Amino acid sequence: MIKEVIVVEGKDDTIAIKRAVEADTIETGGSAIGEAVLRRIELAMERRGIIIFTDPDHAGERIRKIVAARVPGCKHAFLAQEEALYKGDIGVENASPEAIVRALSNVRSEYTEEMQPSTPQIEWSDLVDAGLLVHPDAARRRLLMGNLLGIGYANGKQFFKRCTMFRISAEEFGAALAQMEETLGQSEQD
Repeated sequence: MIKEVIVVEGKDDTIAIKRAVEADTIETGGSAIGEAVLRRIELAMERRGIIIFTDPDHAGERIRKIVAARVPGCKHAFLAQEEALYKGDIGVENASPEAIVRALSNVRSEYTEEMQPSTPQIEWSDLVDAGLLVHPDAARRRLLMGNLLGIGYANGKQFFKRCTMFRISAEEFGAALAQMEETLGQSEQD
């Protein structure tokens, strides 16, 4: 049984989670999260902890931001878009039990400002040097890096924020960058 309560978007997500692991969930009911749901999430955070596990799309990211802003210190689980895709629909409910277990085993802890070091592990210039910003293929590169680092896809500013928030080390970043470059090199050879 997973100790934390998992925040998901809907009933189908709960069903998918329960197929993969033994866990309790709170359903947000979509992106229009009500005050009562947010209070339940706050209570669950106080008593057991929270893992936010939303769809890898814009609506899921919006829900993740709303919950994380209201309830600091959450943990985050991310699925790659291709693991959550079925007939053009992206969602946790489409992921295999194996993909869900993998995402939950790679949960990232959010760090609040008082816990963060005064200087981030990853600098903005590191993202530029890695081709994650100001590069013709930056979006694709961020998608690959986000999947390798277990922080999901995000635009440049949000990607930097996640690297800081999840304390991605220079070593982790470098290893993921090397793996991404190898993957991109192989795909260019094909």
